[in-house]
This record gives sequence, structure tokens and C-alpha cells, in this order.
Amino acid sequence: MPQSLPGKFLAEDVMAGVRRDLAAWDFQPRLVSVLASDDEASRVYVQSKARRARKLGVDFHALELGAGVSQEDLHAALDELSADSSVHGAVLELPLSPGLDADAALLHIAWRKDVEGLTPANLALIAAGREAEALLPPTPRSVRFLLRGALGDDLRGLRVAVIGPGRTVGRPLTFMLNNRGVTVTLCNEHTRDLGGVLAGMDAVVVAVGRAGLLRPEHVQPQHVVIDAGINVQPDGAVVGDAVPRLPGRAQTPVPGGVGPLTSALMYQNLVRAVKLQRGEPVE
Repeated sequence: MPQSLPGKFLAEDVMAGVRRDLAAWDFQPRLVSVLASDDEASRVYVQSKARRARKLGVDFHALELGAGVSQEDLHAALDELSADSSVHGAVLELPLSPGLDADAALLHIAWRKDVEGLTPANLALIAAGREAEALLPPTPRSVRFLLRGALGDDLRGLRVAVIGPGRTVGRPLTFMLNNRGVTVTLCNEHTRDLGGVLAGMDAVVVAVGRAGLLRPEHVQPQHVVIDAGINVQPDGAVVGDAVPRLPGRAQTPVPGGVGPLTSALMYQNLVRAVKLQRGEPVE
């Protein structure tokens, strides 16, 4: 039976720091989440953000543009949020509806309001090894937090496989782990002999969005499994990409693993974004 790696306790530590920062301000930061699809997983994320915002006292709004919004209207909405000084953070929920270009849309979010860390400017800073200047994507950062909790703060020399080269997790995570001295193997759902590829790894991160992708035959006893997948089943249940209770060393649950910490780190990014916009020093 693998050790469970819940994100709750790490999230509580992060949120304690966020609350201290918010209490020092005489205004409520405003965060706007933009939905341009009918993706159910995105709605789960938005609902989670809204619940935490209410607890924190953050002014949260969900801007529903509808699955049929045009690219031009999406750009206009993001331009308006970027130019609005009362808005401190903007999130474009991915994936977008078919036919919409996420790369083009993200160019219309001001990088200092990009609390999901997905604009080209923030990703370029990460790829260049200049993380201290960037807003880091919360989900990859959550994964790295959990890996450090399981494997120790010093990740140098460890071997980690990342399954899923997606924009929101896999691609930025590859650079973020490399920045900590990790040897990264990037896989996808079509990787042949997945068990053989993973055999020598210290940890496996899966973030594809396909329930049951990582199965017992893929996992070795030394593996730490971080499941960053989210899949909404027909009955409404939320499951990850990995089968529960894999025969590894440790595994994050879904829900309750990566998710709570990701949400907390996004609000930490909001604090950082406000400081950047106000010209205040950031850590």
C-alpha cells in the first residue's frame, strides 16, 4: 500500500502566508476567471477557486463567454481585463472550445496579471531559468512541492518521468524540474513500452486527462506517483489519470492531492501579482 501524499497540509501553510499578506492591505484584490468552453473539468476548477476566494475575502468573478464565443471577442475581453486597474489577476480556463486558439488568446493577458503563469512572457522566464522574476504555473509548482515533500528538498540528480506534455502542467514542469537539477523524461499517452520507460525512475508525474492511464504494470516499488490529472466521470465523480493504490512508494490522491495545493499557490500568485503591479518587492 503506497503512502498517501495529500496536498491539504502544504496548502494550509501556503494559505496562512496568503492571509497575512491580504490582512496587511486595505483593499480586496480582484480575480477574474474567464470561461470560453463547456469543459466540465474547467468548471470544477472555477468552483474550487470561488470557494477559496470567499474564505479569503478575495473579490472573485467568473466571466462566462460561452462555448460559441469568437476569437476576436475573447481577445477583446482579455484586453479589457488586462487594462482594468481594478483587476489584479486574470485566468483563462483551458482547454478552450474547439476552434479557439489558446496561444493567441494568452498573448492578450498582461503577464503581471497572469496568476496561472501561462503567458509566453512567464513561460520564457521559466525556460531561461529566471523563475524568481516570473509568476509560476500553480499546478507544476504544486507537483514540485509534493515531490520535495516525498523525496527531500534537494531534487538534484533524481530521475522523474512526466507523462503529458501539456501547456498547463507537463511543459512548464519539465523546465521547472530541470531548474532544480532533475533529469526529466517527457512522455505522452502514446509512449511505447511505458512500463519499461518508467522502470528506472524515482518518480512519475501523470497529467494527460485520461482516467486509468497509469496502471499497476507501469509502476515500480520505488516510484513516487504524482497524479495531476482530473477527469469528471458520467456520475459526476472526479478521478485522476492513475489507478488508485498503485504498488509504488507513495501516491497523491484525486481529489485531495495536487488540487488543494494548486488552488493555494494560485492565490499566492495573486499576492505576488499585486505586489508586482504596485512596484513592491517580491521574494
